[in-house]
Amino acid sequence: MEKENGNKNPSHWKTMLSLFLIFLKIGAFTFGGGYAMIPVIKENIIEKKKWMDEDEMIDMVAIAESTPGPIAINIATYVGFKVGKFFGAILSTIAVSLPSLLIIFSISLFFDQFLANQYVAYAFVGVKAAVALLITIAGVEMFLKMEKKPIPVIVFVSVAITMLLLEVFSVNFSSIWIILMGGVIGLFVTLYSSMKEKRAGTPHQIPEKEHSESIKTKEEEK
Repeated sequence: MEKENGNKNPSHWKTMLSLFLIFLKIGAFTFGGGYAMIPVIKENIIEKKKWMDEDEMIDMVAIAESTPGPIAINIATYVGFKVGKFFGAILSTIAVSLPSLLIIFSISLFFDQFLANQYVAYAFVGVKAAVALLITIAGVEMFLKMEKKPIPVIVFVSVAITMLLLEVFSVNFSSIWIILMGGVIGLFVTLYSSMKEKRAGTPHQIPEKEHSESIKTKEEEK
């Protein structure tokens, strides 16, 4: 028994170290908020480590956005718990928070000089453009890999049009309400579809075995 535990421990700690380093890298090189993490998470968590799939990632982003706290912290905690339970959740949360904590603390020591530096301002213009592109690419990829069923497509189109109109008319609207709106639309569309199927009535399908036997019987009678 001790030998089995000894064999498991190195693999477990290797996974925990990998989890910590991945989220440390994400926290250090992800600019522009939690949504900019999505392409990096997709590359490391889904494609390389295979710790979750595309569908679970979409659910994770929705849950992380609709729960209290920064989306980056929520995503890190979610992935950490899935990979390493309670200890993994703590480890990934610390890892993703540590770089920004150290950077902000360093900047605060000479905050005025940092903001006055024109080269820093020019650099952040390019960073913002790159972040916007990364978020757009991540959104398009998530949509392309989503099931092309009526309900997800209706919800996606409705939310996309709503967000576009809000941006055009400069309306300040929380993204939480947009997620809730998507959930409500999905619920109503699902209920409507199920009620429509019940009213129409699903035709009784004869199993293939019974169907073939009935055909043979009819041929024999002829």
